[in-house]
Amino acid sequence: MAKEAPPSPPPNFWGDMPAEEYYSSQGVRNTKSYFDTPNGKLFTQSFLPLDPQQPIKGTVYMSHGYGSDTGWLFQKICINYATWGYAVFAADLLGHGRSEGLRCYLGDMDKVAATSLCFFKSVRYSDGYKHLPAFLFGESMGGLATLLMYFQSEPDTWTGIIFSAPLFVIPEPMKPSRVHLFVYGLLFGLADTWAAMPDNKMVGKAIRDVNKLKIIASNPRRYTGPPRVGTMRELLRQTEYVQNNFHKVTAPFLTCHGTADGVTCPSGSKMLYEKASSKDKTLKLYEGLYHSLIQGEPDESANMVLADMRAWIDERAEKYGPKMNGH
Repeated sequence: MAKEAPPSPPPNFWGDMPAEEYYSSQGVRNTKSYFDTPNGKLFTQSFLPLDPQQPIKGTVYMSHGYGSDTGWLFQKICINYATWGYAVFAADLLGHGRSEGLRCYLGDMDKVAATSLCFFKSVRYSDGYKHLPAFLFGESMGGLATLLMYFQSEPDTWTGIIFSAPLFVIPEPMKPSRVHLFVYGLLFGLADTWAAMPDNKMVGKAIRDVNKLKIIASNPRRYTGPPRVGTMRELLRQTEYVQNNFHKVTAPFLTCHGTADGVTCPSGSKMLYEKASSKDKTLKLYEGLYHSLIQGEPDESANMVLADMRAWIDERAEKYGPKMNGH
């Protein structure tokens, strides 16, 4: 007898419930659209409080991590911020999720950052939102992209930045071999897009909650191939670049990191905190937590991180927003 085909996975991490119904049950309104940029189309989402009459405290612009997208569990972060009274906008990074570009190729991170920034600024300066405080949010490699966006922006564009386990320092076991990069470099860029670097199975090092690991691993849009040569070369280059430029950060920021993070070093968050010129800066280190602080931790730990983020952003939205936007 022929074997039965395995059941197809549900279209969403929450199961078969229609998307609109799910978002309503979470207290938010969601829209999805594509945004044209000079570097290709970006898939974008917005998350707003369910009640259209609810006053919006500020806007938040979110970037996900390597190999991920805004459409699976990352949405849970977006949904939380929207229920706190923020208008949240997220984009799949170039080469990720439903955005255009070669899958998980990040050979030019400045371009990747500029592409998302193009969308974020179009919203940030639109009539409905330009008077509101505006925050950047970046998780993991999205934290690196977010800091590059900040460096590409005018100084008063952003009220503050929130980092969740940002990739500023690559742990030694995760670092690409310089010998590999040198050998591939001899091919004059021909090998840049090759998915040929050793794969250190990041997901297992990122997620502490076993059930959430299964959900994250079932994301049909998650990139599971080996890292591309140009991606690893560029991540090495850009992490060194930001480490040398942390002193240029003047905006208020919160950076959060688990002490047991095996994917991005907590020392990166510490270094940003020590070197940044910001007068208002906060470092939160969580003992024993892994890399994925919100999506991958047991609810109790994830809720602790979210509570810290909420307290931080609410205080800054009230304290800095009106003054920075000329009201």
